[in-house]
Amino acid sequence: MAKATETRSASAAKAAPRKARSAAETEKIRVALEERRVELQAEYDRSLTEITELQRERLADSAGDDQADTGTKTFEREQEITLANNMLERVTQVERAIDRLGEGNYGWCERCGNAIPVERLAAFPVATLCVSCKQLEERR
Repeated sequence: MAKATETRSASAAKAAPRKARSAAETEKIRVALEERRVELQAEYDRSLTEITELQRERLADSAGDDQADTGTKTFEREQEITLANNMLERVTQVERAIDRLGEGNYGWCERCGNAIPVERLAAFPVATLCVSCKQLEERR
């Protein structure tokens, strides 16, 4: 029963008229997102370069390593790769926000269709869920 009510309220919210942004507001948001994407992409590229350099250095320095040294180096490499993957995920989130802006869906909750508060978007510009829906998602 709760699911049906949730679906109806989401449908009603999506049917509600959305306030259109001005072209100037949209452009300002797009420019900020593009700048963030460029920054994150550069950071991701740097991290890949660093990982490659560190792997080369480790190969040269690994002669005579015992199991503990090898394990430590493997653990550190995996941490670096995880950080790089997280950076790539952030780039992807910004690209998705840019796409949503172009489609006219930026700033609207993907789940319920309500507007995402400006304060949330200011703090987390790639947000796709309003605070209530994000809280529901995190409880699961």
